[in-house]
Amino acid sequence: MGQLRRDPIAGRWVEVAVTNPQKCDEFDLKPQVKKGGTCPFCPGSEKMTPPEIEVIRDPKTRPDTPGWTVRVVSNKFPALKIEGEIDRRGVGMFDMSNGIGAHEVIIENSDHNKDLADLTQDQIRNVISKYKSRSIDLENDARFKYILLFKNHGEPAGASLEHSHTQLVALPIVPKRVKEELKGAQNYFKFRERCVFCDMIAQELQEKERIVFENGNFIAFCPFVSRFPFEVWLLPKSHNPEFRSIDDSAISDMAEALKEILVRMKVKLNDPAYNFIIHTAPIRDGIYEEYHWHLELMPKLMNVAGFEWGSGLYINPTSPELNAKCLRETKI
Repeated sequence: MGQLRRDPIAGRWVEVAVTNPQKCDEFDLKPQVKKGGTCPFCPGSEKMTPPEIEVIRDPKTRPDTPGWTVRVVSNKFPALKIEGEIDRRGVGMFDMSNGIGAHEVIIENSDHNKDLADLTQDQIRNVISKYKSRSIDLENDARFKYILLFKNHGEPAGASLEHSHTQLVALPIVPKRVKEELKGAQNYFKFRERCVFCDMIAQELQEKERIVFENGNFIAFCPFVSRFPFEVWLLPKSHNPEFRSIDDSAISDMAEALKEILVRMKVKLNDPAYNFIIHTAPIRDGIYEEYHWHLELMPKLMNVAGFEWGSGLYINPTSPELNAKCLRETKI
């Protein structure tokens, strides 16, 4: 029998299988297989991408040549283009604007066969540092209202290139999903005068049932209202609305926590396809002190079908309590 659980942030309902949850080893786990071929993100192929915007490289090497460890370039096929004006206008009853924004790629390492989970903590720290520096730089553009960082790992998760990378999109709007979280956090604060995410962290630390990993600055857990099997959220323990204000100590702890989650998933779930997204407060257009930035990670272990699309109510065939226990006890 399923149990209906309500998300206190977005107000979304989820049905979680608690009586007879699908066991950790009962999922159809298909590992990601590298197909090879010419890769524009590999050393020696630098001319196949736009010029590098930021880079960590051997100081003896020249720009757009081998010798780098983390490389940031514009997306060659951007969802939004940086040149031009937004030009908001009405078309009858509809609103419209030009597709203005920025679309960048953070190439996480130079080795085609190494995924983010395979990097050292220091290497992941360098990647996160580029997340931060690019966010800060793009926030200076008055046209943009939101910076979205996301990673698609594996073809089922939408990755069109195998070489491990993260994408950054600067948007002239605030996405609907983020607006829902902002509104939910504000409503919760009005009612209780506390941050809903901080309360969530406090409850997870008290119950300890759904925690996967924690260190000094971060906690990773399978949310009580998990939409998907093995969904994991990573949150800073200290209240902070904006990802871009993360300091060096917190970056190191975030790198450690992210590596722990990804390695445990790679071992336990046979290297599943996954998406992760960093949700942070908008750049401008208001003050969002009630919000709490976080990373949401979702392995692709099930398909979203007609019931979910039609109702907005997700059916999770397993339970976050069981999933967290499986990941927590995975030997790495």
